[in-house]
Amino acid sequence: MKKKIRFGLLPRVIAAIVLGVALGGVMPAWCVRIFVTFNALFGQFLEFAVPLIIVGLVAPAIADIGRGAGRLLLITTLLAYAASVAAGFASYFTGEALFPSLISSHIEVETAAETTGLAPYFTVQIPPLMNVMTALVLAFMLGLGMACLQGDVMRRAAGEFSDIVSMTIETVILPLLPVYIFGIFANMTASGEAFRLLGVFIKIIGVIFALHIVWLLLLYCIAGAISRRNPLRMLGRMMPAYFTALGTQSSAATIPVTLAQTRSMGVSEQIAGFVIPLCATIHLSGSMLKIVACALALMIMQGMAYDLSLFTGFILMLGVTMVAAPGVPGGAIMAALGILASILGFSPEDQALMISLYVAMDSFGTACNVTGDGALAVIIDTVTASGRRIGHNKAD
Repeated sequence: MKKKIRFGLLPRVIAAIVLGVALGGVMPAWCVRIFVTFNALFGQFLEFAVPLIIVGLVAPAIADIGRGAGRLLLITTLLAYAASVAAGFASYFTGEALFPSLISSHIEVETAAETTGLAPYFTVQIPPLMNVMTALVLAFMLGLGMACLQGDVMRRAAGEFSDIVSMTIETVILPLLPVYIFGIFANMTASGEAFRLLGVFIKIIGVIFALHIVWLLLLYCIAGAISRRNPLRMLGRMMPAYFTALGTQSSAATIPVTLAQTRSMGVSEQIAGFVIPLCATIHLSGSMLKIVACALALMIMQGMAYDLSLFTGFILMLGVTMVAAPGVPGGAIMAALGILASILGFSPEDQALMISLYVAMDSFGTACNVTGDGALAVIIDTVTASGRRIGHNKAD
């Protein structure tokens, strides 16, 4: 039997961009209007779905983390959050230093119907059930409440709603996303902006890839200083996990390899067995690097106003929101759409371009997340081992 060839999200997004640029200038007006109409409808559905995605993914994730207990859980969660937030700020300051000289400003993204003078054949208004901030507050309230309550009724309901949201993402949003991106680039080609945008994309991807490498070196230097081990040797030990994550694009699927390589660095069985699976869920430094850099680049590109205080709030909230990301096919970007809209003011077109950029680097971000998990495990193992020795000495 012939094997069925399946194209992942990344090849489909690349194909959508290439075809949009190639065909945008030659398609007849009636054909362009079909995609303008689709984009208008899909944009409305995306705005409707974002609050539900937040509630459906963030609330159960917070509840699941809250079910754990003990000092080790607290240390791991705080360290993972601190590392993710630090990565976000590193990405912001790097982008602030480099992007203004690399990126041309005032590239118009929302040119779909306006640049060609074409309007959708029809539009349908789909008002969201709630705004994004309401959804975030509700998600935290439900998540913390379920973590404290003993009953399982709400937890089961939240789990089933999370399954519905994930199924909607898998079967509706992600399959239709390449068509939406095709429509955006087809219309941008007519205005002459598409080629400028592609040039910006290449520069952003190069900067973020270099940033991933520097971040991992820094993380392992810190782990090496705390544990008094050779950071480069430890990083070399984690390379099988890095390259496995490049292929799987999944932190969860890479857990067996990450666990084995973490143990090979001398981390105790107990600490590695607890920290690695948990960090596969809550530690997303690589994703933070990508999302913050891409968001900053798109804002600079469009001449949108921003400052450090705006991105401080965004990064702090993004670090919390990332706890829901690994369960979402397509990566952390789906969980971040809500705060991209509410804090940074991103439109559906901006969000689609964010997804395009994120997917283009999805493998490298996942590899950065997974490899960083090993460094955190070394730090936690060293700190808790010191605590155990002190406690043992006091007991003696």
